[in-house]
Amino acid sequence: MAVQPAAPVDRQVIQGYGTGRFRVNGIEHAGSIIITPAAVVPWSATDARLDDATIDEILRAAAGAEVLLLGAGSRIVLLPPAQRQALRAAGLVVDVMDTGAACRTYNVLMMEGRLVAAALVALG
Repeated sequence: MAVQPAAPVDRQVIQGYGTGRFRVNGIEHAGSIIITPAAVVPWSATDARLDDATIDEILRAAAGAEVLLLGAGSRIVLLPPAQRQALRAAGLVVDVMDTGAACRTYNVLMMEGRLVAAALVALG
């Protein structure tokens, strides 16, 4: 799917996503990713079931963000209260949605200058 907004060259823009991949600023990324306006990092998650290790990855990559979009794959899932609380304790407001919606929402919030990060599970 294409998601092609125009954006300043110093920001990471999601241009597309598909099975097992994301295209950000013209570069293909295989697998899940964590994206902020400044960087894209690979993420070990294969689904939206977060554990301590995947939460730690999010917290390292999303340092300085205020909003975290969790792209849960092709379906929305509930984030268990303990995991939501761990992210909230780090100062992140979390919104869980399917990966496509998270890609589009990230681009909008990033273009508005919001302090946003997205942890995106690659579609299977």
